[in-house]
Amino acid sequence: MSLKPRRVDFPATWTVLLDTVKGVVTCGRVARATWTDRFHDVYQLCVAFPEPLGDKLYQETKSFLEAHVSSLLKAVQSCGSENLLANYHKHWEEYSQGSHYLNQLYGYLNSTFIRKQKVSDADLNYGGFAMDMADQMLEIGELALDTWKRLMIEPLKTQLLNLILQEVKKDRGGNSVNQTVVHGVINSFVNVEEYKKKYSMQLYEELFETPFLHETGDYYRQEAAKLKDEYNCSDYMEKVIQKLDNEDFRSRKFLHPSSYTKVTHECQQRMIADHLQFLHGECREMVQTEKRKDLTHMYSLLKPIQSGLGVLMQEVEDHIKHTGLEAVRSLKGENVPGQFVESMLEVHSKYTELIQSVFHADQQFVGALDKACAAAINFRSNPKMACKSAELLARYCDGLLKKSSKGISETELDDKLANCITVFKYLDDKDVFQRFYSRMLAKRLIYSQSTSMDAEEAMINRLKQACGYEFTNKLHRMFTDMSISSDLNNKFSDFTREDSSRDLGVNFSILVLQAGAWPIAQSNLPSFALPQELERSVRMFELFYNKNFSGRKLAWMHSFCNVEMKFNYLKKTYFVTMGTFHMGILLLFNSGDNVEKLAFSFIQKHTTLPERELVKQLQSLIDTKIISHEGEITPQSDFELNLAYNNKRTKFKITAAVQRDSPQEVELTHSAVDEDRKMYVQAAIVRIMKARKVLKHNLLIQEVISQSRSRFNPSISMIKKCIETLIDKQYLERTANTTDEYSYVA
Repeated sequence: MSLKPRRVDFPATWTVLLDTVKGVVTCGRVARATWTDRFHDVYQLCVAFPEPLGDKLYQETKSFLEAHVSSLLKAVQSCGSENLLANYHKHWEEYSQGSHYLNQLYGYLNSTFIRKQKVSDADLNYGGFAMDMADQMLEIGELALDTWKRLMIEPLKTQLLNLILQEVKKDRGGNSVNQTVVHGVINSFVNVEEYKKKYSMQLYEELFETPFLHETGDYYRQEAAKLKDEYNCSDYMEKVIQKLDNEDFRSRKFLHPSSYTKVTHECQQRMIADHLQFLHGECREMVQTEKRKDLTHMYSLLKPIQSGLGVLMQEVEDHIKHTGLEAVRSLKGENVPGQFVESMLEVHSKYTELIQSVFHADQQFVGALDKACAAAINFRSNPKMACKSAELLARYCDGLLKKSSKGISETELDDKLANCITVFKYLDDKDVFQRFYSRMLAKRLIYSQSTSMDAEEAMINRLKQACGYEFTNKLHRMFTDMSISSDLNNKFSDFTREDSSRDLGVNFSILVLQAGAWPIAQSNLPSFALPQELERSVRMFELFYNKNFSGRKLAWMHSFCNVEMKFNYLKKTYFVTMGTFHMGILLLFNSGDNVEKLAFSFIQKHTTLPERELVKQLQSLIDTKIISHEGEITPQSDFELNLAYNNKRTKFKITAAVQRDSPQEVELTHSAVDEDRKMYVQAAIVRIMKARKVLKHNLLIQEVISQSRSRFNPSISMIKKCIETLIDKQYLERTANTTDEYSYVA
């Protein structure tokens, strides 16, 4: 078989080739030898001498395909409308397969003759040829499909559409239909244009999809109206979900995948979006009664609808907020901090689980939970008063971390402290919490009341993760001081043992604390004359400390000290831990023979304690019945040592007044927070202005609020006052010829 170009008798060759073409298009049996010969005939026609006959072959093939499809059209139409879809589908399956084989038979014509004349993808996308697409030559397989579209689908399109819609309606009504036929006919609208580079779905969308969506919308509009009349909201939602699932399954049975979401969207619009007012009207009752099944259905229906979840989300937020506020308002009794934290954690835990199970942890609903919890936790019964939540949380943590918290395991303690961070993150006034927490931590460390130093450090690390190193810097320094003080005590013990003349006569240990790290006021400390029994210990420690650390000044804070005294004057021996001031008063009864009664003026003269402080210390000794006095304490009062004192415990403790929080201390803490806030805001303003140089008033306020939000929410009035203060200090100035712009003064 020669490949050399030669003269070819076209009529004779075409007659032979046509028989094979008919067999191929009708999927008839074609012998391999015949196929090979016909493939060679196509090649010979394309390379014929003296002139290639490819164009003539193309035209003859086109004429054959048109005649063949026209005959098929008559065959389909002749069988009546009842069998039209089935016959169309049968002929299409045969024809589409045959056109595929025919395209292979004409492979050489396609590659050497047709493709060279086709417009390229670049020309299609960007232009370049003013060619009418209808005049463009198609590969033989494409030509066969185009012929089917023009001569079969176009004449039958109305009938096909109506019959398909009827079949779909039957399926919706529960009647059986031939899924294979319907799916095949619909897919033929796609397959017949698959070869197109652009707009390959145009026929499918225009001929079938658009009318189908319109019909679907009408059907479900009527269905929704019927269901709404027959059922309540709960049942309506169940029916709608069922119908959506059924229609989605139906789409996958019959339609092209590109239509799945469009059909679902149309159904949702008709049955959900068109009835939003009805559904939204039921949200409040469902949320307040926490009907989980109904809420799950409501969420799944409203989620795909634009702006559909807004009302449901707001109702959820309002309900959680109301529940939280009820829990906060009902606090009473002794353990208010514990009630506050545990009730808020219970609310948070309950609705976190609800949002995860019902709303699938949707971030919008998680945000609603956060807003609601923040509103409840930061609630103020009186807007003019400070919110107490930060203080209550700090007291709750203090209660957990004190040795007095009994019956709690390390694991349980760790879990409770971790839960505290959940409440802490919602606090607006994190700086208030820091103040109270640091003051309570200081007392726990000074009086050795911490249940576990590991738990203390773990809590501080959690706070650092939540707010950063700056937030816990001073808390870390307090721990450092405790460690350094332990080393100092060991060195001081070695110092006293080196020389017998340094013997103190008492067990003596100290804490050396950095003034800047500890929240202890050094001003207004009560004066106190140290008892003679302790003067040597203090003097020796100062000698030791100044020898090791030159240039440092020690300020003794006797009000924070504890001492253990041994009572030998009673029938039983008692070991009593008390404050230094208590010790100073009781040692006066030991200053001479049989001193059992002392006057207020005598005690004040020898202790040098201020009258108010002395009254407080005496009262605590009277309350514990160690000394006796009738009536109110006055400067003329006398006090007797209670020689009949009796206690079941031989070791006990008298709590120093400084260990108990007074209203004045709480007020001072809030005042200190206000001062810190002013300094923080001023520093933020300077940082911002130093970077920006010139800034409008409103933009400056926004940036200050943004920077401060992690610690507290500054009021606009506070920011304005801080701006005025910085202008007075000449850090800022108002820009000339403007009323709302500031410049940084370098």
